[in-house]
Amino acid sequence: MEKVVLVTGANSGIGLALCERLLTEDGQLRLCLACRNTQRGEAARSALLTSHSNAHVDLLHLDVGSVQSVLAAAQEVKARYNRIDFLYLNAGIMPNPHIDLKAFFRGLFSRNVINMFATAEGLLTQQDQLNSDGLQEVFATNLFGHFLLIRELEPLVCRAGHTSRVVWTSSSNARRSAFSIEDLQHRDGSEPYSSSKYASDMLSLALNRHKNSQGLFSSVICPGLVMTNLTYGILPSFFWTLILPIMWLIRIFTNTFTLTPHNGAEALHWLFGQNPESLDPRAKYHSLTSGLGTNYTQARQMDIDEEMAEVLYSKLLELERVVRKKE
Repeated sequence: MEKVVLVTGANSGIGLALCERLLTEDGQLRLCLACRNTQRGEAARSALLTSHSNAHVDLLHLDVGSVQSVLAAAQEVKARYNRIDFLYLNAGIMPNPHIDLKAFFRGLFSRNVINMFATAEGLLTQQDQLNSDGLQEVFATNLFGHFLLIRELEPLVCRAGHTSRVVWTSSSNARRSAFSIEDLQHRDGSEPYSSSKYASDMLSLALNRHKNSQGLFSSVICPGLVMTNLTYGILPSFFWTLILPIMWLIRIFTNTFTLTPHNGAEALHWLFGQNPESLDPRAKYHSLTSGLGTNYTQARQMDIDEEMAEVLYSKLLELERVVRKKE
């Protein structure tokens, strides 16, 4: 039986690299590219079919930052497929990133340089805004839209006698200190990306508690430091020209500098072949690359408050009820 795999944010970066690796692993799977930009999605689909001419690759228009788009896309998915085996929640945004250049250059020539690049702690802020649904844009795209998608697709992922997987692309920038359960959407803070990624880590834990008995298992990965369009948007292009050679040099001494989307997708690809019941729900699975270029996956415990995770889950269910009333 062919596996059905849906990947959000599949038209570029880590999402596209994952799709390429999955088709190389299993040419019989049915792959659905869920993309906000249909034109770029078509280009990604064409590229995949060029290298895998016999593959089954579908395209789905999905903007996870829009409630209406999520609901419409979910209806289309339910009309196309009778189940989803893997739901890779990879789409994400970091709008208008601002970097503290003084802190950056101070860290660049310090012993803290590796941690600075790996986590951007104390270095990076973003300017968020409300979307058309009245939700904070980063929260809606990185977390709530994916939560709503899971809820809509429950008939396909929670099926008796069948195991389905949800895999979240998190970040080393997911920090407990950036998240407040009282400010779920991070309206009052300046690190909405970090907040949303920490929230996705917590949500994964809550999903396992509530849905494992129904055959749905959730995992979280960290891709490491990867050069994607999101990353390149943090600094002006000439800065990257200056520091990229330094980053490749640093990679000799650290395994978190995966740098390429192919390497960053390592943990996503690794989870594809794992038995979900053998995985640790409190672990984040990290894509790592040795100085010699060898890719591997390593589990590391997440700093998660289980009670807070349950409160988050309840608050998301309540928000779901609110937004559905508006539709």
